[in-house]
Amino acid sequence: MNLPRVQLVRQVAPQPTVADVAGEVRKQWLASKTAKRIKPGMRIAVGCGSRGIKNFLTIAKATVDALAELGAKPFVVAAMGSHGGAISEGQRELLASYDIDEAHLGVPVVTDMDAVNIGLNSWGQPVWWDKNALAADGVVTVSRVKPHTDFRGKFESGILKMLVIGLGKQKGADQIHSFGTRGLRDMIPESGKVILEKTPFLGGLATLENAQEETAHLEVVDRDDLYEREPVLLEKAAKMMGRLPFKGCDVLVIGESGKNYSGAGMDPNVIGRMLVEATPEAETNDPRIVRIAVLDVSPESHGNATGIGLADITTTRALNSIDPIPFRMNNFTARSLWRSKLPFGFDTDREVIERCVETCWQPEYDKVKLCVIPNTLEVAEFWVSEPLAADLRGDANLQFVGEPIAIPLDTAGNVLQEKLFPHSVRGRRAKVHA
Repeated sequence: MNLPRVQLVRQVAPQPTVADVAGEVRKQWLASKTAKRIKPGMRIAVGCGSRGIKNFLTIAKATVDALAELGAKPFVVAAMGSHGGAISEGQRELLASYDIDEAHLGVPVVTDMDAVNIGLNSWGQPVWWDKNALAADGVVTVSRVKPHTDFRGKFESGILKMLVIGLGKQKGADQIHSFGTRGLRDMIPESGKVILEKTPFLGGLATLENAQEETAHLEVVDRDDLYEREPVLLEKAAKMMGRLPFKGCDVLVIGESGKNYSGAGMDPNVIGRMLVEATPEAETNDPRIVRIAVLDVSPESHGNATGIGLADITTTRALNSIDPIPFRMNNFTARSLWRSKLPFGFDTDREVIERCVETCWQPEYDKVKLCVIPNTLEVAEFWVSEPLAADLRGDANLQFVGEPIAIPLDTAGNVLQEKLFPHSVRGRRAKVHA
C-alpha cells in the first residue's frame, strides 16, 4: 500500500498569551486577597501535580518566590492522587521530570503518601487530605484549569479537583473514583466544602492555556471565591483549548500518548472518543473518527500508558513500554478500565497506518481522510491527506504550509516524528538528547 501523502496545516487564529509569566505570577500573588492571609514565618505548602503545565517550573518558582517575599517559608507537596505508582519515590520522580525539585526551586519537596481522614462529606463518605499539607500553616496550589477528560460539570480539572483528589493522595483519589463519573462530577464539590472548613487551604493559582498550549491567563483564586470563580475560569479555558478543526476523519494517527499530555493519555475532548463504562458516546462528539492509531507512549509517562485503549491500533514497542505497576495502580484507582484495554499491536508504524487505512470503512484508499498529530496537547500544527485538506481549504484560521509530502519513514518503517513535528515535546526532547 502507498501511504497517503500529507500536507502541513497550521492553526493561526490569534491567541491570548501572558508575555511575562514570572512577573504576572508574582503580581497575582502579591495583589491577591490570599496574600493578606499570609504572615511572616508561616510554613506554606505549595501543591504541585503531575500534569504537563506550560512554563510549570517558571510558575512554580515564581509562586515560591512570591510567598517568600511575603515572609513565608514555602515548601512543595505532591498533589497527584495515585500517580507515580502511588508511592513517594514515584511521585518525586514525576515532579522532578518537570524540574519541580529542590535543586530548581530551592525549597523542600515532600512526596509522602500519608493521608488523614478529616471528616465526612454530605454523602457520608470520608474526606482524605495530605498529612504534610494539613500540618502546614497554610496551603496553596498551582493548578491548570481545563475541561476534564471524563465528565462535564461546574468543576472539572482545576483547583478544587487538586484539593480533593491530588491532595487526597491515593486514598482520596480511590474514594472519589469508586463512584465513577458521578463521584467526579458531584462528590468533588461536596468533599471540597469539608476541605475548606477543616484545612489551612488559602487559595490557588489558576493557569489557563490557549489553543497553542501557551500560558494565556493567570489568576490567584482565594478560598472564599473558589466556588464562584472556578466555573467562570473553566468556561474560559474550554473556549481557548486546542482542538482539531474538522468534524471528522477516517484515520487519526497520534505520535505519542502520555500522562504529560492528558490525564487520559489522549484527550477525549480532542479526539471525540470518551469510552466511559456504561455511558453511551455522545452523538454530538466532535470530531467523529473511525480509526485511531497511537505510535508511542511518552517517556514522561514512566510506563503508565493509561488511555492507550482509546486507540484501535498501536505498536508493539508502545505495548512493551508499559510498566504494569503504575499502569494498573492508576487505572484501578480511577475505575476507568475501558480506555486502557490493550489495542492491536504491530511491529512497525507503517503496518499500524496500513491497518488503519484498510479498516477505516473507506475502501477507496485515495479518498481516505487521514490526519497526523504529535499528541493531543499540541494540535496547532498537523498533517492531513489531500481529501481532508480539501475540506479545510477556505478556513481563514488555517494556513497551508509547503507542498504535500510522503509520510517520512526510517529504514525500519517507523515514522520520523521529529521531522514532522520538530517543535513538539518529542522534537524538543530529541534535540536535548542529540
